[in-house]
Amino acid sequence: MNTTKNVAAAATAIIGQKVLPGMEKEYEAWQEDLNAAAAYYPGFLGAETSPPTPLQSDWVVVYRFDSVAHLQTWINSATRQTYLDVGTKYFDGPATQQVVSSGTQALDPLVTVVVTHRVRPDHVDDFLKWQHHMVEEESKFEGFRGTELFRPVEGLQEEWTTLYRYDTAEHLDAWLTSPQRQRVLSEGEEFNDFHLRTIDNSFGSWFAFEGDGKEAPPAPSATRTSLAIWVGLYPTVVLLTLALFPAHLPLWIGLLVGNLLSSFIMSFLTMPFYVNPLLGRWLRPPPQEPAVRTNVRGLAVVAVAMAFWAAVFYLVTVRFWTLP
Repeated sequence: MNTTKNVAAAATAIIGQKVLPGMEKEYEAWQEDLNAAAAYYPGFLGAETSPPTPLQSDWVVVYRFDSVAHLQTWINSATRQTYLDVGTKYFDGPATQQVVSSGTQALDPLVTVVVTHRVRPDHVDDFLKWQHHMVEEESKFEGFRGTELFRPVEGLQEEWTTLYRYDTAEHLDAWLTSPQRQRVLSEGEEFNDFHLRTIDNSFGSWFAFEGDGKEAPPAPSATRTSLAIWVGLYPTVVLLTLALFPAHLPLWIGLLVGNLLSSFIMSFLTMPFYVNPLLGRWLRPPPQEPAVRTNVRGLAVVAVAMAFWAAVFYLVTVRFWTLP
């Protein structure tokens, strides 16, 4: 089940829950209703539920919100608590929860591991050094795709959370069972109070890695990028031309000033607040969406947007205000 409004992610909660045998269908229907309720809360970006797999023994629910504050509002809401009170009859034990609060959506479906550690405040520096050593070792293994460390989130969780990814379950298992990992774990005995959860590739697209990650989300094709720039550039340039026209600047000055202003406007206004929301699903489509459907929808949006601006500027410059 997948309920999604946007592709960006600023705060993500990963909740694992064991379900009583024979109650799976009832639980799934209940969880679907709960996810639908979350969609009414401010900042909601998406929710997805995955049943147990060979890699994950629990049902896993992922919530995405545009900020930690909005995620916290939902997690601590009376609405959610009411649903949980009803849903306890489906649960086989308490749920686990991890929260991460950065990253953008990645498009490559990989195997994600979530590890949480409880770290005493006076051991933070040692923990960070130990984590750095852990990353150095795991990055030497085949299939490693990146890692990211998240600090505790006030009001939601006290644990440090590490995400790391491999391209296949086999490569991940090679690392998890390796002597190198056991050696690093033995070197950090004071940090052995941890919880590890493996999430299969049905959730791979919900996480991205920054900084020391080895793999970034694939960029849109040159054709899509060019069309997206065209969608933003045309209205930007025409509006700037209309705005600068009363100044009667010489051509070379007008172009100099116009190009400078259009660069800033495109970078800080047009692309982030107009083009990316309009064409984001086309530029970076979900991995499960058919390519033909994505292209048809994206090109249709481009055509409608450009037809709209052409009609507006025709009326403005020909019918209402004739430029020389």
